[in-house]
Amino acid sequence: MAPHPVVQAIIDLSAGAIGGTACVFSGQPLDTAKVKMQTFPTLYRGFVHCFVSTYRQVGLRGLYQGTTPALMANIAENSVLFMCYGFCQEVVRYISGQEKGAVLRQVLFVTVWSVTKSIMHSEGPAGFFQGLTPTIAREVPGYFCFFGAYELCRSLFAEYMHCGKDDIGVAPIVFSGGLGGACLWLVVYPMDCVKSRIQVMSMTSRQSGFFKTFMHIFRTEGVRALYSGLTPTMIRTFPANGALFLGYEASRKIMMAQFDS
Repeated sequence: MAPHPVVQAIIDLSAGAIGGTACVFSGQPLDTAKVKMQTFPTLYRGFVHCFVSTYRQVGLRGLYQGTTPALMANIAENSVLFMCYGFCQEVVRYISGQEKGAVLRQVLFVTVWSVTKSIMHSEGPAGFFQGLTPTIAREVPGYFCFFGAYELCRSLFAEYMHCGKDDIGVAPIVFSGGLGGACLWLVVYPMDCVKSRIQVMSMTSRQSGFFKTFMHIFRTEGVRALYSGLTPTMIRTFPANGALFLGYEASRKIMMAQFDS
């Protein structure tokens, strides 16, 4: 028996919160190194130098600086993110005429392409960016790659192991989540770097807009500066996003099991 849509939303919301908590605690030290390298790209020789320098100066506690706001932000973000993720899956099933809870395959990409053609035909290229801030412009392609890579990888594991996507086990889920995170960061990293600079500069009353900051970094420091801190980010993405999806899938499965009996 499938749960009521409101109950389903609460399950996805709760599972997202658990996943977000796991993500923060497993990846915060590497995220700290990432932000430091983004903000001060000439201060450190590389990821190891940044990590070791921070540990020597302030100890393990220094690598977990900012955990409280990161925890609050991740719980809020991933709760809503995974609730919407579950909701969108049901919308796709409804539009494509599938039963509730049916496994989504190629129909997802067909639906996305249909919507894309519809927007392009009625509103043109500008229709994809109406009312979007730079942050949302970053999130849309980023999370498309995030969930797309995760679901594709999970499907390949399920096909190889001859089982359902929910039964592939811990290691494949962690790997699929890590791959999804890696794809997300490769797409959005330059924009995230600019965001970090703007946040730090705002504390010194020298804040500029997104495009202005982006062009300043590009002209004065080069393309490489836009990828400062990418190494710890790519290392972090597998344990952090692996823990995120594992926490989400495991807790969601436990909660959904209450309605299967």
